Amino acid sequence: MVTANPYKQYQQNVVNTSTPQELTLMLYNGLIKFLNLGMQAIGEKDLQGAHNNIIKAQRIIEEFMSTLDMDYDISKNLYSIYEYMNRRLIDANIRKDKDIIEEVLGFAKELRDTWSQAMKLAKGCQAVDK
Repeated sequence: MVTANPYKQYQQNVVNTSTPQELTLMLYNGLIKFLNLGMQAIGEKDLQGAHNNIIKAQRIIEEFMSTLDMDYDISKNLYSIYEYMNRRLIDANIRKDKDIIEEVLGFAKELRDTWSQAMKLAKGCQAVDK
């Protein structure tokens, strides 16, 4: 009998019990993690590791792009930002350029921090409404 990895089970439970807002924050954190790992791999001359982590970051950005509700102007603006970030990561992956990843990392951190702040504000409004 194979025993499930407790950490993987925990991770799955976290994902299954998180709100869509919390999942979005997790994705932003994952994006930042993979960008940092990509830069680290470039620094270590691990070209395959750099490629793999940049691709993982791109997949998260593509997920953000595919889930936007384009009925809102903010979604169109976010789409443009994500599209730019994705193009820059393609360049970074081709060139194995840490500076480009650093640029995208700046956008990712800004978006993550903004999302986190919006979540806090929304929770504050919900507390006041009760």
